[in-house]
Amino acid sequence: MPRIELRTEINAPKEIVFDLSRSIDLHKISTQHTNEEAIDGITTGLIGLNESVTWKAKHFGIYQNLTSKVTEFDRPNYFADEMVKGAFKSFKHEHHFTDLNQGTLMTDFFEYESPTGILGKLADKLFLKKYMMDLLEKRNQTIKEFAERTIGKK
Repeated sequence: MPRIELRTEINAPKEIVFDLSRSIDLHKISTQHTNEEAIDGITTGLIGLNESVTWKAKHFGIYQNLTSKVTEFDRPNYFADEMVKGAFKSFKHEHHFTDLNQGTLMTDFFEYESPTGILGKLADKLFLKKYMMDLLEKRNQTIKEFAERTIGKK
């Protein structure tokens, strides 16, 4: 099962970073290039424990729906969301937030299992893991920019 680990240092308090990380509206901004939209469940605002969202997005030229649910929640330190329905066989995305001297260390662990057995494993090696890493890096950069901009306004 592929596992992606990302660490992002953000010059903002972890409460702000935590809430931006669970913002449906900010997620839409970070995924504009895939025409991602929330079509069911929590479709705006902040998602919380036991709440779900269904996303519609265009990946690899095909529109797909994916439903994820927040299954673990400890504000402002940690939350996890897991796929309920979608293109993957399964995924779990853990979001960890740790205080740093000048802000927050946001650590993501994204573990997924591709469908279709051997073909899925081949897709992981050829392009899927990198594609998912790029999506997560873009998302994290958007969170960083918004968090640091929010602090700059105070």
